[in-house]
Amino acid sequence: MLAGVAIAALALAGCSSKGGDTDPSASAGTGLAALSGELKASGASFPNTYYQEAILALKDEAPNFKVTYNSVGSGTGKKEFGSGLTDFAGSDSTVKDTDGVPADTFLYVPTVAAPITVSYNLKGVDNLQLSADTLAKIFQRDIKVWNAPEIANDNPGVTLPATNISVAHRSDGSGTTNNFTKYLAAAAPTAWKLGSGDTVAWPADTQGGAKNTGVAQLIQAADGGIGYVDLADATDIKLTFAAIKNKDGKFVKPTLEAATAALAGAEVKDDLTFNPLNAAGADSYPITAPTYLLVKKTYTDAKQKELVKAFVTYLLKDTKDLANELHYATLPAELQTKALAQLDKIS
Repeated sequence: MLAGVAIAALALAGCSSKGGDTDPSASAGTGLAALSGELKASGASFPNTYYQEAILALKDEAPNFKVTYNSVGSGTGKKEFGSGLTDFAGSDSTVKDTDGVPADTFLYVPTVAAPITVSYNLKGVDNLQLSADTLAKIFQRDIKVWNAPEIANDNPGVTLPATNISVAHRSDGSGTTNNFTKYLAAAAPTAWKLGSGDTVAWPADTQGGAKNTGVAQLIQAADGGIGYVDLADATDIKLTFAAIKNKDGKFVKPTLEAATAALAGAEVKDDLTFNPLNAAGADSYPITAPTYLLVKKTYTDAKQKELVKAFVTYLLKDTKDLANELHYATLPAELQTKALAQLDKIS
């Protein structure tokens, strides 16, 4: 069955009249090179590094197939998709009634997962450890200085300065915020009071930055800064990130291997959404977040349908090494099979 999916979605052929456009729905086994047309998408900044590099790689394979992904945040991406402005959307969070996407009009296709780092800027402290309760208290401003007893308890033998803590968070509707706050709600249910969602009511004395890169810049700018940033951006910008205490009581740094360990124990729902946050396992990084593409159940344009199917299949099957190089964990084999099978439901 999967071979059939691959043939239908990727080995798309060109039947064309003289001077006509290639028809991606025809099938003569010529592969990606036969594809022509354009897709527009927008959404989550969390997977943006991966999507942009995958799109660049696709240009070499299919020079007449143009895909544009605009990193505007999950919230805006869902609204643009629901308004018909894009062919698909990227989101790190599930769709709510208020997101502007009509119910039963879309499918979730998981693509990759990655750690959300807790990045910080604190002179003289290179190996910070934080438990969930301490992290919750920092971000809701119950803890305001770096040498607070709770942070000291997480870091025995470390000399912590009396520097003020400067908290940075997302200013836009964000799946990264959704997953970070969902983690705090699950792992620190008594300490965390701000709830979870694409946006939350952050304390007034915190700072907001647009997209992951905006949060990263705020952290860099403040001695004593701390914030949550995806691993790809945190690594590119050379931020320092903390080890977080996982469900098994072990402090784990955000790595590709630790994210993969978290995926192994995640329960997958029928709609293919899944939750690796606060996953059990000694090697699991507890703030590992999934990301999805939202695709339409029905495309009125047959060519757009086939191009969407071809692009998503390309992501799932042909970019695993690229994803890993960029610090994104690819899907376990069983989930990848289910993700590919989602494409058969598109009409």
